[in-house]
Amino acid sequence: MNAPILHNVPSHMMSGAWRVVVVGAGGTGSAVLPSLARLHHAMLELGHPGGIECTVYDDDRVSPTNVGRQGFYPNDVGQYKAALIVNRINMLMGTNWEARTSRVNSGSNLHAADLVIGCVDTRAARRAILQSLTYGRGYYLDCGNDADTGQVILGHAPGVGAGRLPHVGDLFPELVDPRGDAADETPSCSMADALRKQSLVINQAIAVQAFNLLWTMFRTGRVPFSGFFVNLKTGRTSPVPLDPSAWARFGYEVPKPAVKKKARKSPKTSAAL
Repeated sequence: MNAPILHNVPSHMMSGAWRVVVVGAGGTGSAVLPSLARLHHAMLELGHPGGIECTVYDDDRVSPTNVGRQGFYPNDVGQYKAALIVNRINMLMGTNWEARTSRVNSGSNLHAADLVIGCVDTRAARRAILQSLTYGRGYYLDCGNDADTGQVILGHAPGVGAGRLPHVGDLFPELVDPRGDAADETPSCSMADALRKQSLVINQAIAVQAFNLLWTMFRTGRVPFSGFFVNLKTGRTSPVPLDPSAWARFGYEVPKPAVKKKARKSPKTSAAL
């Protein structure tokens, strides 16, 4: 039986700035980003030499139905979400974060990031993030939700070898299968309609769990859990242990290290007489 593992945060993340990419600045993204700015400030106050260097991707603009449900106000309607939030944080926190008003696709260069945070609402977008991280060496933190439930799953980019933590696609392949997007509901045409489909609180609840996970990683230098499940209907939050046995319950088996074959010794020859 596999035993729980201890996973330390790479030393360069404790001695230098965290290079973070956030994909999606909508419901969950607009809740995660202010928390990320708070984490940056706390890291600097506690002596971290670089805090967080962040780049945000989102090609969407604020619509009237976003106001109130997401981190936007009536005067924000029509503006790009990523640029709006990043400019607001830079002005208030003195950061130098960057916004990209475009989507991430398989050709996006996210390989150098220490941490990519996915706050997207489609399986196709989640798959595009993972494809862009094919050669990445950092973490991928997936933040996803339905109407009243959601998950926060921390894993490694696909390019990581030994000691790799499984990402959301390893544990839940259906969440990266674009064919499942066709069954999802169409976007809401009004604020009231949107609230009937989705809890007003779920995005904040997911963002809190992501924030707590990252804060714990910084304070302890270790990854405490593989992630969390949140269920607002039952009022329960359930951690996913950093444990191969727990991963196996989701159908993921830790790859066994390749066994190196011993080189065959060449037969000794008798010395010439």
